[in-house]
Amino acid sequence: MTPSAPIARSASVIATATIALATLALAGCSGEQQELTQWMEQQRREVKPNVQPLSAPKKFNPQAYLALGGVEPFSNQKLTVALRQEARQPNSLLSSELNRRKEPLEAYPLDSMSMVGSVSRAGRPYALLRVDNLLYQVKQGDYLGQNYGRVTRISETGVALREIVQDAAGEWIERPSALQLQEKAR
Repeated sequence: MTPSAPIARSASVIATATIALATLALAGCSGEQQELTQWMEQQRREVKPNVQPLSAPKKFNPQAYLALGGVEPFSNQKLTVALRQEARQPNSLLSSELNRRKEPLEAYPLDSMSMVGSVSRAGRPYALLRVDNLLYQVKQGDYLGQNYGRVTRISETGVALREIVQDAAGEWIERPSALQLQEKAR
């Protein structure tokens, strides 16, 4: 007998034992697998799906477009008519604003400004506004924002102003607006 024969026989015995253990393990799993398969078949038989039927589609009734002969809302013709009308009867709100000299804070939109405080000098209140990391003092009657905003009232917590804007019909109207004190988070 050669010295490698007992090693080969030991390897053969180990391989046979491994195969026997694997077969026993699979046999044990097949019982659980069969039980699981039976449970799934039972559930399929007992559970009936409850699907709502689809509703019938609504009938589409086409309509004729009646505004085909009207003026296009974005045409040059409509713009020309509006400009002529504005030239004939200038709005009193806007005409006084167009004839005055612009103030520095009118170059910035209102939402880019923040009120950071207020002071009072000689009994007159001033609001402190931060715009582009610069601090401005604003008093009642000053103008700010791009919509002809004029300061009407200053309190410790806010600045009230009136703006002149166009409404949906193109008319110039006054609109109240405000800037509130912005407290820094600590």
